[in-house]
Amino acid sequence: MTPASDAPTQGPTVIVLAAGQGQRFKASGGTQDKLEADLSGQRVRDHVLASVRASGLPWHVVERSDTAHLNHPGMGDSIACGVAATPKAQGWLILPADLPLIQAVTLVRVAQALQHHAVVVPFYQDQKGHPVGFASACREALMGLRGDEGARSVVAQQGFFRLDLQDPGCVLDVDTVDALAQARAVLAQGSFSGH
Repeated sequence: MTPASDAPTQGPTVIVLAAGQGQRFKASGGTQDKLEADLSGQRVRDHVLASVRASGLPWHVVERSDTAHLNHPGMGDSIACGVAATPKAQGWLILPADLPLIQAVTLVRVAQALQHHAVVVPFYQDQKGHPVGFASACREALMGLRGDEGARSVVAQQGFFRLDLQDPGCVLDVDTVDALAQARAVLAQGSFSGH
C-alpha cells in the first residue's frame, strides 16, 4: 500500500505508522490489534486511511513487515523506514495509525505550514498532536532514527512551529481500551465531522 510512488509529488508525503505492537492497548485489556478494532463498522486503521486519502496528499504505510528485519523496532525505526521508502517526498507528515478521528483538513493545514517551517507540530487545546510535519531538509536526521523515542530528537534539534487547530482527532489516539470507547462515543454523538 504505497500510492506515494504513483501520486504527483505535490506536498509532503504522509507516513502512516502501522508497525507498532500496541502493547499499551493489550495491557489495558484489549484482546486484538488496536488498528484492527471495530469503530463504527470500520477498522481503526481504515478511518485513518480515509482521512489521509481525503487530504489528497501522497502517502505511504509502514507495516510490521517493513520493520520485521530489525531487533525490537520502535517508532523511530518505523519513521526511518517510511522516509527511506519515499526518497522523492517533499517532506513528511508522521501520522500514527491509531488516530482514527484525525481530520483530512488537519493534514492539509500541517502540509501548508510546512512550506514555511522545518518542523510543524499541531496542537489542540494546548496538547501536542499529530501528524508532526518535517521538511525535506530533515531527511538525514529522520533516516537516522532508532528505538521508541520517535522523532523527538529531530524536533528538539530543529525547534518547531506551533499550529493551533480545532481538531480533537489530532490528539485522541486509541492507545487503550478506554480511549477506543471514547472514540466510539464521539462518533456515536454525531458531533464529529471527520473525513
